[in-house]
Amino acid sequence: MDLNTTSETQQKVPLRSRSITTKLRKSLQNWQLYVFVLPAFLYFLIFHYVPMYGVQIAFKDFIPTLGIWGSEWVGFEHFIRFFESYYFWDLLKNTLGISVYELIVGFPLPIILALALNEAKDGLYKRFVQTVTYAPHFISVVVISGMIISFLSPSTGLINHIIGLFGMDPIPFMEDPKWFKTVYVMSGVWQSTGWGTIIYLAALAGVSPQHHEAAIMDGATRLQRIWHVNIPAILPTMIILLIMNVGNILGMGFEKILLLQNPLNKESSNVIATFVYESGLLNAQYSFSAAVGLFNSVINAILLIIVNKIAQKTSETSLW
Repeated sequence: MDLNTTSETQQKVPLRSRSITTKLRKSLQNWQLYVFVLPAFLYFLIFHYVPMYGVQIAFKDFIPTLGIWGSEWVGFEHFIRFFESYYFWDLLKNTLGISVYELIVGFPLPIILALALNEAKDGLYKRFVQTVTYAPHFISVVVISGMIISFLSPSTGLINHIIGLFGMDPIPFMEDPKWFKTVYVMSGVWQSTGWGTIIYLAALAGVSPQHHEAAIMDGATRLQRIWHVNIPAILPTMIILLIMNVGNILGMGFEKILLLQNPLNKESSNVIATFVYESGLLNAQYSFSAAVGLFNSVINAILLIIVNKIAQKTSETSLW
């Protein structure tokens, strides 16, 4: 038995070495591909994975002069402080309110627009609509925020001038907390809907014309072909994007909210991202802001895993 075992292990070692040598040879033959991948790999390594070393300051009373290792370990003290604070539920409510509102309104619109553009004939009208809907994506957040504040001004804003033509009083959109979520979401929809259709149009381009021809032969109308041919074709893409959107439901960017925020609407515009910015950079509470940011990331990761698992069981389409 010992002799057989020894001979088997001697046979396995050369086989493993051969497979490793073969993989190395293939890698060297395709070295150009690895060179192309290298910048992206280095970007994620340097700017996403290496900074994770600093996450430990969320569990310490970080003092810059002492450094990360020299600062005192306090465990979950900063997390408990955040959970027990009076503003915890307000921040969570505002963050979830804006994110869910944006998901409900913003997710279906690119799909509807892509289906409509796919049915339109190629020509000047279709190109014009695509250009008009894509263009807002290339406007910077600062410019968009300035346009929103200018257009919605109660005294000089274009929107309130139009409202005044109907005999209505000006509406203080940016001063009234009730309007902030709607202004934020609708402006985001205007800016991103056209750009979001590109992925769905690419998926629709892969639909075989034979499927539509067969449906026409069976007497299907245009709406029936959209429902039974086009939508099933883009369903995997829809599921993947939905998973990614839900996984980022608490991770909204703070730039636009911060630019639109003022003392009058802060009641509904103060979200976790802006709170982390104020606590960490303005108030120099580095450990506390790191703890809040880590809580935000952990919740996003949990939501991503849950939604991915649900999608995997219900539709057999998932990120992994």
